[in-house]
Amino acid sequence: MSRATRGGGLATLGLLAVTAIWGSTFVLIKDVVGRMPVADFLAVRFVIAAAAMLALFALPLARLGRTQMLRGLALGVLYGVAQWLQTEGLARTSPSVSGFVTGMYVVITPILSLLLFRQRMPWTTWLAVLLATLGLGVLALNGFAVDAGVLLTLASAALYALHIVGLGHWSKPGDAFGMSAIQMLGIAAVCVAITLPHGGPVLPPDAKAWIAVLYMALLAGALAMLIQTWAQAHMPATRAAIVMTTEPVFAAGFAVLLGVDTLTGRMLGGGALVLAAMYMVELAPRFRRSKPAEALHHEV
Repeated sequence: MSRATRGGGLATLGLLAVTAIWGSTFVLIKDVVGRMPVADFLAVRFVIAAAAMLALFALPLARLGRTQMLRGLALGVLYGVAQWLQTEGLARTSPSVSGFVTGMYVVITPILSLLLFRQRMPWTTWLAVLLATLGLGVLALNGFAVDAGVLLTLASAALYALHIVGLGHWSKPGDAFGMSAIQMLGIAAVCVAITLPHGGPVLPPDAKAWIAVLYMALLAGALAMLIQTWAQAHMPATRAAIVMTTEPVFAAGFAVLLGVDTLTGRMLGGGALVLAAMYMVELAPRFRRSKPAEALHHEV
């Protein structure tokens, strides 16, 4: 049994739970960053997450080899910059738009796999890129320009895709605890560094903000990183990305249910095109691979 299939069902369920948590944070983040600087919010959130990781997984972290430790640190720095760009983008656009544009990482992931590891792409992937671009235009274009929030979020999606590809190649089942902890340290370091020019992070202004920050630090931060790191040791990067495309669906659903956004035809049309592109990247190749096996089964 290959790494892609062993534990795959549980890994998929874990990633689905993680994306539901991530989807719920878009509205919370939008509220918190309206009352404290983005960089300060991220620094406090990920310092708390890193402290929790160190307290729980100090021994697995110490057991990591030097190479894995450096890889995990690099992945954490990458993820930290992506978080900063995404949150800055969210401060400038709606939760639904931010959620859908963030989901573009599922299209970028196989493209990076091709560029970095020479993995061939079927024509359906190129069609998916075209559909995603069109969907993004329908969803987020204002006249002939994409606003700053969308551009920042799209940049974060590219970095998330790079993180997914790197994690998929470097994560090992036995290293999940240590790798998740070192990544969180890297994320925290980036976020704290961003606040240094104005004297370090400012704490959340009130109890409501603290509750939101703790939720995002412990559940959407530490727990989510642990599950993602473990899950990607049991499935290919593209499969992980397609599972995580449920994040923008959850984000839009929470935004509409909580009355933050109004469901519109533009949102439905653009979102449907982006989601179609995302699912095409994974489902079309899977369908083609299943055909020979099915034919062989019928011939026996």
